[in-house]
Amino acid sequence: MKSELLEKIRTDLRERFDRLSKAALEAHAAATDPGSKAEGKYDTRSLEASYLAAGQARQVESLAAALRIFEALSLPEFGPYDAIDAGALVEAELAGESVFYLLVPAAGGSVIDHEDSEITLLTPESHLYGKLLGMSSGESLESPVLTVVAVS
Repeated sequence: MKSELLEKIRTDLRERFDRLSKAALEAHAAATDPGSKAEGKYDTRSLEASYLAAGQARQVESLAAALRIFEALSLPEFGPYDAIDAGALVEAELAGESVFYLLVPAAGGSVIDHEDSEITLLTPESHLYGKLLGMSSGESLESPVLTVVAVS
């Protein structure tokens, strides 16, 4: 199952990278187009376009780095009572509903649809990632109120 998840994550990252790369090129073209030159001292179109292009370029770099990480990543298997660590797929109960988290090194906050479930990617920068580390099935958190159901 984890190999399928990894492939879905890679596909999602590639699609996002392609879309954002195209948008960044378009923003760069708009920022450097002679037609976007300021027509007055209050005309900030080219400045705004350059900020947009710079921000999108940073996002493209971030996605490229995440994609490189996931291209080389393999996820370990965990037994049902193993402690949660990097690479774990965690099923938890949150507010009476099942939620799924995958602890990964990049692309935090992304949500992957898999077998009628949504799996949220958590990275070490996430507060919840740190709280889940070391927990195992049956253990609970108080904030957020969450119970680990399974680890794989």
